[in-house]
Amino acid sequence: MVKTVQNVKNSLKFKAQVKPNLISVRIGVKKYVLPVEARVLSSGEYMFLSFPACSELFKITDKKLVSMDAEADATDAFNALNPGKKRGRRRSSANALPDQIAQALKNIPDGYRLGYDASGTPRLVRTRIRKTKKS
Repeated sequence: MVKTVQNVKNSLKFKAQVKPNLISVRIGVKKYVLPVEARVLSSGEYMFLSFPACSELFKITDKKLVSMDAEADATDAFNALNPGKKRGRRRSSANALPDQIAQALKNIPDGYRLGYDASGTPRLVRTRIRKTKKS
């Protein structure tokens, strides 16, 4: 599907991270930092720049920024600049226990669990029974 520059600008506007004090101006020999927040995304071939009042999509050509026309095809720019979604934890798939281990775990009597002593050898340990408070 073809995406226009305006569609891509609207889509990327809130996906870009805010960078405060990004713009500086040199007047005479003094350099002043403007208190303007800008949102920036960049890749090797495209750069997206957004200020609170406006945003622009640029194509980087021969080390120069060239503003893209509003009706130009911006599908490649969107694919290059669109950050991936952050994913939460993934659930681990149920791993099958080997038959020998499953059989050994079934043989542990009620009220006991598998534990290890100080030297690291496994042994049966009585399960701790916690008493609940009565109100």
